Amino acid sequence: MFAKLFQRTLPLAVVLGLTTSASRSAAATPTNARASDGYQVAVFSGGCFWGVQAVFQHVKGVTNAVSGYAGGDARTAHYDRVSDGDTGHAESVRVTFDPSRISYEQLLQVFFSVAHDPTQLNYQGPDHGSQYRSVVWYVNEQQKATVQRYIAAQTKAKVWSAPIVTQLVALGGFYPAESYHQDYATLHPKDLYIVYNDAPKLAALKRQFPLLYRDTPVLVSGAGKESRMREYAKPSDAELKRKLSAIQYQVTQHDATESPFHNEYWNNHDAGIYVDIVTGEPLFSSLDKYDSGTGWPSFTKPLAPENIVTKTDRQFGMVRTEVRSAHGNSHLGHVFDDGPRPTGQRYCMNSAAMRFIPAIRLQAEGYGEYATLFQQALPHAPAR
Repeated sequence: MFAKLFQRTLPLAVVLGLTTSASRSAAATPTNARASDGYQVAVFSGGCFWGVQAVFQHVKGVTNAVSGYAGGDARTAHYDRVSDGDTGHAESVRVTFDPSRISYEQLLQVFFSVAHDPTQLNYQGPDHGSQYRSVVWYVNEQQKATVQRYIAAQTKAKVWSAPIVTQLVALGGFYPAESYHQDYATLHPKDLYIVYNDAPKLAALKRQFPLLYRDTPVLVSGAGKESRMREYAKPSDAELKRKLSAIQYQVTQHDATESPFHNEYWNNHDAGIYVDIVTGEPLFSSLDKYDSGTGWPSFTKPLAPENIVTKTDRQFGMVRTEVRSAHGNSHLGHVFDDGPRPTGQRYCMNSAAMRFIPAIRLQAEGYGEYATLFQQALPHAPAR
């Protein structure tokens, strides 16, 4: 009964069809074991990828763990198709790891001992179908031989009371899953599926492998944040002229002001965040946006105050407080003390200085750390 009661639930955006294949990479992972910077890769399938991903995200030496699909082709590497169980895909996790800190053999130990039950054929816990089968996808002959030895040793020692049914298959391609599946266990710790099916796996990891366990998970969204911080540097003026429209360039680089009521975001009511059009640094949230009646997008406070700087503006015979972005030094607009409570401030911004990222796209575009702000805007759907 519990198996049926605590099956997975999905974000409303999925049910409504608001996500597309554009929310993830469509390119397959190359079938070799070496990633960048001397890291290596391993790919595992062991039921729902939420829990498998969460387990490896808490393992020391793992630098990234991405939920995705393996076993089929790119055309069917979408959750709605994989769920049919006839695509050849299995829900999988691509683990990038530092071999100087953790070995492939240790990853196998975690996979077989904690992440899943290798004796369950075409199911794991409450999830049934070939898409939930147990597979180790090897990317070279060395990995293949290591897995063969490991399974043989487990079988000889009779570690499991039932036969191991884990498949050993050459990796043909790995396709990252949709953004809403990434870091799911961390973002939704109170989801009943996570509580009953995946939280026990993390407890077992900490208990059985205390020297490998890390309290803070290495998240897909966290990796994106590090990458963006390195990219917040302002491009050259020549690059900006190529990248920006005429009004975007004039506003951000020459302190121009766009026309009220005739700009992109003054009447935008969608959930999401606004970032600097020049650097991508986060600036404001739709949760703090309100209709000021001025014809420009207005906010009561910044989303990331560290990305905002202010200065006194004495142009046109007035004394105002100008707002600029911290990293790109883009002119954004002005802030006034006539806003609503509780801040009493009105950040009056130019649409041309910003780019809007919808809430359902935050994970895909590397702003996953802000996704939790919009959970009420994207509630879960009924159990599938």
